[in-house]
Amino acid sequence: MRMNSTLGRVAVIAYALLLLTGTASASASHGRECDTPSIDRLQQWLASGEGATSPATGSILVPRSHGYSAKIKFLSNDWHVMVVWLGNQFEAQADLSGSRGFWMTYRARDDLYAQLRPASHWSGGDKWVTKIPSTRGRLVTRFFSFAPSRWTVLPELGAPAYPLAEALDDARGLVFVGKTPNDLEFRGLRIDGYRPPCVY
Repeated sequence: MRMNSTLGRVAVIAYALLLLTGTASASASHGRECDTPSIDRLQQWLASGEGATSPATGSILVPRSHGYSAKIKFLSNDWHVMVVWLGNQFEAQADLSGSRGFWMTYRARDDLYAQLRPASHWSGGDKWVTKIPSTRGRLVTRFFSFAPSRWTVLPELGAPAYPLAEALDDARGLVFVGKTPNDLEFRGLRIDGYRPPCVY
């Protein structure tokens, strides 16, 4: 009887520790937001001034009832550029070589692309891209893999002279580009295995 009672207590304690560990891991993966406006601890969501966009430049973060959204409109039939700095400042970079990909909660009226831009090859349009499909204006959460088979090039912008693995190794930002009018909102961007540092 005493042995069964002891085993029962051990099982209860083990189960409680498992729950606590799981909760701690889940909390650590999300982290709390930064003291200044951020989405999943990403503070720099920027209209770059390239292409006709609204807003034209600067931060696109806007408050909502719980937290912030990043909102931008692409206005013409030409290339538009919107930037997210992964380390929350231009000089920073992130090693995403061990990451499986990223989850994004967004809405988009039309298709666009995400470029993974490394610090070593930041400028220019000749980058690895993955397609971000239209949601027809609905808010959705989707996973975008970093598997090489999921990334390609846009011939109009040129092919990168470096492998995708190099872009993952010193990633400076995700750059969203599109050539058509679009109405975009981002509410979440979580990268597997990466926790952005709060800088501002």
